[in-house]
Amino acid sequence: MGKHTHTNTHTHTHSHADGDFDWAAMADLLELEGETHSPYVRQALQELAHLNPRRILDIGSGPGVAACRLAETFPKAEVTAVDGTPELLARAQERAGRLGVRLRTREAAFPEGLADLEPADLVWSAQVVHHVGDQQDALGRLARLLEPGGTLAIVEGGLPARWLPRDLGFGRPGLQERLDAARALNYNRMRDELPGTVAVVEDWSGMLRTAGLTDVRSKSFLVDRPAPLDDGARRSVRLWLERMRSMLGEFLDPDDMATLDRLLDPADPAGVDRRADLFLLTAKTVHFGRRPEA
Repeated sequence: MGKHTHTNTHTHTHSHADGDFDWAAMADLLELEGETHSPYVRQALQELAHLNPRRILDIGSGPGVAACRLAETFPKAEVTAVDGTPELLARAQERAGRLGVRLRTREAAFPEGLADLEPADLVWSAQVVHHVGDQQDALGRLARLLEPGGTLAIVEGGLPARWLPRDLGFGRPGLQERLDAARALNYNRMRDELPGTVAVVEDWSGMLRTAGLTDVRSKSFLVDRPAPLDDGARRSVRLWLERMRSMLGEFLDPDDMATLDRLLDPADPAGVDRRADLFLLTAKTVHFGRRPEA
C-alpha cells in the first residue's frame, strides 16, 4: 500500500528497497496466487462466521481476491478494498463485477493513510505489516480502525510453499530448501533497509495484545493442491519461479540457476509447464484479536 503495498497472498520475495517496488507490474502473479491460495481464506473466514459485521476493510487488498471472498461471505456488509496501488484496485473492482459481489475500493497509503478511513467491525490484512519498518506501530494503527468489539485478522507467517519433489531428476536435490535460504537472506535485507525499521520479537499474538486487543488466538490453514495442478495453479508456480529467478540470483550458485532455467523452459518435458508431479502445499497463519467493548 502506498510505498509499502502488498497483497493478501503474495510470496515473500522483495526488491532490495521494498519501498520502490512495482506492485502493479505483478498484478497477474498476485491475482493468480490469490486464487491458488484461496482455500486458506475460505477456512479462515469460517472462523469468523459467527460475526455480523456492518463494515469490513481489507487493508492491502491487492487485486481483491480476499476482498471479494469477504463480500461473498458477508453479503450484507459494506466491504472496502484498501490499497496504495490504483491499478490493483481497478482489478479488484473488475473482479467484483465478474463475481457479482458488492465491493468498494479506496486508495490509501499504509500505514499513514489508515487514519483517514472509517472504522470497521472487521479488519483483514494479509502479509502487509512486515513491509513496514515499525511493525508494532502498524498493528496499533490497524487496531485503532476497529469499532469497539470489532475483530482484526492478520495473516503473517506460516510455512513456505512446496511444489516439486526433493529430487527433480536433474540438478542437485534440495533446490527448494536452498531457495528458502536465499529468500530468507533477501527478506532480512529488505527488513534492514526499510525506513525507520524497528527490531521486534515477531510474536504476532503478543504484538496484537500489545496493540490493545483481547481474545487473541492464532490458527494455521493448509493449502493442499495435489498433482497434477490445474492450469491456473500451474501458471502461478511458473510466475513465482520466474520471480525467484530474477530476484535471488546473487544468492544462488550457477548450478541452481541452471536448474531454474530448465524448470522454466516451456519446451522441456521436465519443466513446470509439463511435468505431471507439480503440486502446491503450503500453510498460512492467521492471528485474530478483538478490540474490547467501550
